[in-house]
Amino acid sequence: MAKFDVYQEITNQIIDAMEGGTPPWRKPWTGDSSGFVFPKRANGEGYKGINVLMLWMMAEKRGYTSENWFTYRQAKEAGGQVCKGEKSTTIIYYNTVKAENEQGEEKTIPFAKAYRVFNAEQIEGLADEFYQKPAEPRDLGTKADPELEAFFASIGAKIVTSDKPQAYFSPSEDIIHMPPIETFHSANGYYSTLAHESIHFSGVEKRLGRYGKYSNKQEYAAEEIVAEIGSTMLCAQLGLTPEFDQSAAYIEGWLKALKDDKRFIFKAASAAQKATDYLLEAANPAQIKEAA
Repeated sequence: MAKFDVYQEITNQIIDAMEGGTPPWRKPWTGDSSGFVFPKRANGEGYKGINVLMLWMMAEKRGYTSENWFTYRQAKEAGGQVCKGEKSTTIIYYNTVKAENEQGEEKTIPFAKAYRVFNAEQIEGLADEFYQKPAEPRDLGTKADPELEAFFASIGAKIVTSDKPQAYFSPSEDIIHMPPIETFHSANGYYSTLAHESIHFSGVEKRLGRYGKYSNKQEYAAEEIVAEIGSTMLCAQLGLTPEFDQSAAYIEGWLKALKDDKRFIFKAASAAQKATDYLLEAANPAQIKEAA
């Protein structure tokens, strides 16, 4: 019997979703659900990296709206019982183990293993709070939002606005360029685009040092998938609806990268999570609270 390969299994699931027409991190926001759900563990902590993508994918596929996920044991400890016939969702547990090499030197070896969780809606008897519906995305209209303006002003990026009809991050100048908010169909579109460029901003050497780790061809695909997943994560944290305008050519490139490297999506999701965390930690909470 072949050994279970968790990297290959999850990569295959994501490839299947992408070949079906939509990357799994886009689907919750382009389907019928609101998508404004960031998955949480039984203790209320948010999931990270690849697990966010897997739980988003399963929640959209099965129609779950609760943000809360439990192992079978955690459900019982919380006073619940998994309903008969419910299927679990596979996610990843990361840790390290210490071992000696042939020279007798102690090394720290990372490892990953699969474990299974259930959404609160698959479980009976939990407290009412675990079944609450997700918050609706912000209704921003077409004008600047003081709270979001304060957030992006506090991440440390130089944001330049001009009539040039392009949004981009320039690594050589270390600036984010944005067209005026009035040129967007909605304020949500403006801020979700700014979130995307802010993920790019996080990647330069003096911040997270993402650039230059791949060949030129790989780097383009890798950085764009990090920016898209990262901006989706950031938008979910900020109550925005992410907007996706990438062409099919991006998806084709990402599919090839996934098929060539079973760890590609894990590395991309991890980098996206680090970028999101960097921006959230760089922001000044006091300033944001005062502007709200």
